Amino acid sequence: MTLPADFISRMRTLLGEEYDSFESALTKSSPVSIRINPAKYDRVPEGEPVVWCENGYYLSQRPTFTFDPLFHAGAYYVQEASSMFLEQAVRSLVKEPVRCLDLCAAPGGKSTHLLASLPEGSLLVSNEVIRNRCHILAETITRWGNPYTIVTHNDPEDFSHLTHFFDVIVADVPCSGEGMFRKDPVSMQEWSLANVDLCAARQRRILHDIWDVLAPGGILMYSTCTYNTEENEENIHYFINELGAEAVEIPVLPEWNITGPLKYKDPVYRFFPHRTRGEGFFLAVLRKPAGERKVSRYKPASRKTSKQRVVLPKGSEKWLQENDRFQVFPEGDVVRAFPKEYMTAYFQLSESLKILTAGILLGEVKGKDFVPAHALAMSTSFSVDEFQQVELSWEDAIRYLRKEALVLDSSIPKGYVLLTWRHLPLGFVKHLGTRANNLYPPEWRIRTSHLPEELRMVFSK
Repeated sequence: MTLPADFISRMRTLLGEEYDSFESALTKSSPVSIRINPAKYDRVPEGEPVVWCENGYYLSQRPTFTFDPLFHAGAYYVQEASSMFLEQAVRSLVKEPVRCLDLCAAPGGKSTHLLASLPEGSLLVSNEVIRNRCHILAETITRWGNPYTIVTHNDPEDFSHLTHFFDVIVADVPCSGEGMFRKDPVSMQEWSLANVDLCAARQRRILHDIWDVLAPGGILMYSTCTYNTEENEENIHYFINELGAEAVEIPVLPEWNITGPLKYKDPVYRFFPHRTRGEGFFLAVLRKPAGERKVSRYKPASRKTSKQRVVLPKGSEKWLQENDRFQVFPEGDVVRAFPKEYMTAYFQLSESLKILTAGILLGEVKGKDFVPAHALAMSTSFSVDEFQQVELSWEDAIRYLRKEALVLDSSIPKGYVLLTWRHLPLGFVKHLGTRANNLYPPEWRIRTSHLPEELRMVFSK
């Protein structure tokens, strides 16, 4: 690894005598860490806990995640350990259900972490501006299974008219990526002093775009995966002076070895790889001054009802646990379920933002048939016992995840069958008697045709 000369010079100035330990850490392999989805799985993997995250664990070696059906079932998420510190900010500062915006959310690690950490009943809007990343985000959120979600594909300024709409905003802003050098060599090749300045200016623009969207007294969690002070302390100090924000302290333990401010005295939290077991990460929390919250005068626009009446299958009212919590409604040929208490918010957002997915997609009308959606199988609100179930072997689970043809036992009744692995839903097939139509989303399928020489999974049994 050949670090840029300007980067070395700047880091020597920041770290002093610690620089050699820092550079040595960058030559070592990155730790492997995951976060368990507590709504789907309660087993503890073999490994060491990530001390600032309740369900985070370091693994001794990197599993073959692609060939682990539990990964595809949403039982866990592969996430860098330092960024799991977000949980400490959420749990210490958010005590009741909120509307939360994850502004720069792809690939979905922080969004799934927010869904596990926010008080139950909170609504999360996960947004991504880059087109080829937003569908990865939607896949991640669908797999996680929480129904209190909306995934959008918009520029931050598209939210600017939603005055005081959100109580919490998480902005993991695009940065120069210094903290990812050992994981992503491309970020090192693209680094320059000019790019640092460009990123710092972009970050200020993003926060200006969305500051009015945050309710008075609300909190904004600002994070980067970079080390320099321009994108971190200097931006935070700028926001305090320019926007009247207050930097908020987060409880930490000394043994976590988290570094405080390297410039100014505002409470900020930085992770260096020679001090903490993880990549480079920076987090600061800003509280907006208290004041009167502007109440939206929004009135839902008159909506044209479809001439084609969608007829749901008999018994579909039992597909969701606590079905009375949800509003079930058609959108073209698909049927969606969304939490009733946020329906007005959903319609308001749908009129001004590009929504990729929201709540639970129940299924789609195809001719005279109603095909249950993969999102239904992934949902934590799914009543799995309402469908015939078949537990798969690992080999058949991989065939299913590759969207290959499956043959089920002829004694299984014809119709839609839920496939499981280790009793977690993987998705649906339509059993025809002699064969089963694989309904796994084609864009999600495992594309490689080879099998690993050594299969390593997070949970061996």
